[in-house]
Amino acid sequence: MTEELTDQKQRRHPGRGPVDTLNEMDHAAIDESITSRQEVSGFGSMIRTQPFWVFLAILAIGIVMTFVSDAFMTERNMFNITRNFAFFGIMALGMSAVICTAGIDLSVGSLLGLCAITLGLTMQSGWGIEVGFVVCMLTAAAVGAINGVLIAYLKMAPFVVTLGMLAMARSIAMVISNNKMIYEFGPDMELFEWIGGESMLGVPNVVWVLILMTAGFWWVWRYSTWGRWVIAIGGNAQAAKLSGIPVERMIVSVYMVCSMCTGLAAFMFIGYTGSATNGMGVTYELNVIAASVIGGANLMGGVVYALGAPIGAALVELIRNSLLLAGIPALWQQFFVGLFLILAVLLEQIRSRGRS
Repeated sequence: MTEELTDQKQRRHPGRGPVDTLNEMDHAAIDESITSRQEVSGFGSMIRTQPFWVFLAILAIGIVMTFVSDAFMTERNMFNITRNFAFFGIMALGMSAVICTAGIDLSVGSLLGLCAITLGLTMQSGWGIEVGFVVCMLTAAAVGAINGVLIAYLKMAPFVVTLGMLAMARSIAMVISNNKMIYEFGPDMELFEWIGGESMLGVPNVVWVLILMTAGFWWVWRYSTWGRWVIAIGGNAQAAKLSGIPVERMIVSVYMVCSMCTGLAAFMFIGYTGSATNGMGVTYELNVIAASVIGGANLMGGVVYALGAPIGAALVELIRNSLLLAGIPALWQQFFVGLFLILAVLLEQIRSRGRS
């Protein structure tokens, strides 16, 4: 029967052999897998996604906090919340791409500190903001490329590679900065601090950056070949490879994208704080990973939501802000972040069992 089907397909497509037929079948399977994993429109589909329920949790916490603290709904507090979570949201967009391939990047916190130092040293030397931005992004891209090559081509575990990079990036930042703070940023210092720390139309500049990046990633995940290939690799890397997708190159690009999102966050963050230290970003990787997973990125790979990263980051920041306003010691912050992380993973497992 199989031979008859093959003969029929060869008659319909002369010049094609069984391998071509196999590739066609692989592409069809990949397309079907991707379509089932992509974000879909419509209210019925929306309520089945994790970001929707996380958004409801944010609204519930917000309603409760309006009764707990009069300062919660003030313009100043809302401004601070949105600005603070935007930095993590930018990083989480890149982290979500890595997690979509069933990978992880533990080095983003240390990379933030390294990018801050290279950016600060460049601008402190008298270079303009354009050169400083390029150096910052090249630093991030180089670290991402190293991570990606070791993981994709040498088949090393993402956890081990990025954990090692976490230590190395922090050490390099300390060495090149001589363990000193940088607070002079050359002739473009005023513009630099305006970009990172000011606002337009009452909305922090970094939030505008997050909005634009979220829209960009939404388009990428829905319509671009790169996005479809990343989702396919996360769903089944072996099938993706058999269908002709350059899995190794894609994995390298994903880690570079994650690192460059961190580099952009560093550029905005240093402009906001007005100083650069090698200690910046300590433990940030925990919040970034939590924001990504809470926002719907599946640690097993193949599932990602563009809106999930900023929504997850918003929940993490809202927890921190609510604890402070409620008078609860800040030491409890990581406890609640961890609790929501576990609940998010548990919810995804329950939803997965329901679909199977």
